[in-house]
Amino acid sequence: MRNAEIKRKTKETDISLALDLEGGAREIDTGIGFFDHMLNSFAVHGGFGLRLTCKGDLEVDGHHTVEDCGIALGQALGQCLGDRAGIARFGEAFVPMDEALGFCALDISGRPYLVFDAPMPQTVCGQYDTCLTAEFMRALSVNAGLTLHLKAEYGDNAHHITEALFKALARALRQAVAVTGGGVLSAKGVL
Repeated sequence: MRNAEIKRKTKETDISLALDLEGGAREIDTGIGFFDHMLNSFAVHGGFGLRLTCKGDLEVDGHHTVEDCGIALGQALGQCLGDRAGIARFGEAFVPMDEALGFCALDISGRPYLVFDAPMPQTVCGQYDTCLTAEFMRALSVNAGLTLHLKAEYGDNAHHITEALFKALARALRQAVAVTGGGVLSAKGVL
């Protein structure tokens, strides 16, 4: 079974998350509308089932909510993949979104690393601070053990740039988690 449930409660956030790599319901409520839209796009374009609720300290700002959701999603992804045996491991995708073009390349390597090159022309999308995209991706990378490269090739609209990156991540991840059979795809025999 390639699914996992995560409960995470801190003084800043209370998160309940269920991820199913084979698909399923998508119900997302973080209290930040634009972020909900990005997570829904991620789930749709990855073909994942995702149920996520987060009650965060939005009276402060969205940082803890976005980062902690990245932590929980990364932990769930790691649980879904177990020892990572029998998966494609690598994925990449370009996604156009109107004038913007986003790129993602990733390796489910067990070695977390983020390269994020996506200047945002606007600082907010709705109630979402666009600088939080890098925070989310870093938390996801560290907690899932992903080597993750994201780049906005170009774009004038932060909404389009951010959405292209989330969709590119989803499509690359869908490739990487694909079941190929066999053992761990590594010359070392382990990841």
